[in-house]
Amino acid sequence: MNFYSLNNEAPMASFKEAVIKGIAPDRGLYFPESITPLPKTFFDTIESLSNTAIAFEAIRQFVSDEIPDDKLNAILKEVLDFEFPVITIEENVAVLELFHGPTMAFKDVGARFMAHCLGYFSKSTDNEVTVLVATSGDTGGAVANGFLGVKGVKVVILYPSGKVSDIQERQLTTLGKNITALEVDGTFDDCQKMVKTAFLDADLLKNMQLTSANSINVARWLPQMFYFLFAYKQLKSLGKELVFSVPSGNFGNICAGMVAQKLGMPVRHFVASTNVNDTVPQFMKTGEYKPKPSTATISNAMDVGDPSNFIRIRHLFNDNFDALNKNLSSFSFTDEETRGAIKKIYGMTGYIADPHGAVGYLGLKKYQKVYENNYGVFLETAHPVKFLDVVEDTLGIGLDIPYQIQKVMGKEKKAIKISNYSALKAHLLQHH
Repeated sequence: MNFYSLNNEAPMASFKEAVIKGIAPDRGLYFPESITPLPKTFFDTIESLSNTAIAFEAIRQFVSDEIPDDKLNAILKEVLDFEFPVITIEENVAVLELFHGPTMAFKDVGARFMAHCLGYFSKSTDNEVTVLVATSGDTGGAVANGFLGVKGVKVVILYPSGKVSDIQERQLTTLGKNITALEVDGTFDDCQKMVKTAFLDADLLKNMQLTSANSINVARWLPQMFYFLFAYKQLKSLGKELVFSVPSGNFGNICAGMVAQKLGMPVRHFVASTNVNDTVPQFMKTGEYKPKPSTATISNAMDVGDPSNFIRIRHLFNDNFDALNKNLSSFSFTDEETRGAIKKIYGMTGYIADPHGAVGYLGLKKYQKVYENNYGVFLETAHPVKFLDVVEDTLGIGLDIPYQIQKVMGKEKKAIKISNYSALKAHLLQHH
């Protein structure tokens, strides 16, 4: 299968080319030329399939030209070696936990899948690839962990100084080897802008092969559809219409859920739940897309003022606002409401949600207030311990530190401070 740029001014690319380039030469995001629904029998018998088998059937059409079936199967077995449980916490409300991987964040799946793909592709070439990635929190740790020690790949991570949690910072600054962390004097949007600028810098591109591991990269973005299929497998026997509420920052996760829907997964509706960075909730009210500078919140991985993947969501619905509106609602919530939700969930059920999951819960409850007779699933995208200060302060309790986090707690942070694009460019040219 080929992938085309959503700006329509770049040549078609194979899956391999799209992964290695990250972003098209015309600065557009790559998008698959077609999405063929899976046979009805796949969904009829999904309970009998392993997670690996489900993932294989879902992603095969997008990658099979470049990755043979046996290799794809082997990659998926390594990527999906942990659980994705759905836990009912109140009537018609469940949480899908996506934090049981090595860095305790949902991005482990996409980062590992992309790392394996790049590792496979780099075996057939001597060219070194530099993965350049901006993070608002969890992407950095997941990418660092997924790519650690992958031959032929260097990783450079940009993160906003003082705007990621202590544990998130440790996960991306303490690994060493082929991983370098750049601490940026600015916001996530500044980091993301620098990354996008680098991809269009002829000087850099002449000297090195750059790619991105943000959800703009098709190999990071597409595997996220697995989560929704795994949840459907677990909930199908209920016989109820499903609603997914997804905490949304760059909108890659919810967009991948909508790809699962296009593959034929039965789902009634999606809710994009955001913090006060409400560019998409405003768009769903007015039909006008007006990006703005991001605002710092306690759900920092969603502090995004111009979400990259929203254009893919619009494209999935042919930029037809009415069709999108039937499938997507979007609501925004303040830090105060988020803390209130963490307290409410814990008080009612004993379940400890992180600030992002709490925003997902709020969006789901807002939707269910108007539309009844459905089964709602909100996504818990990171373990609450990754936001230790916020969660402990809100609930007045101490959290146990899981092994995955304990591993990085005593390690020394190593980061290079930069404040502008020219400093990033100088670093890349000096170290390529």
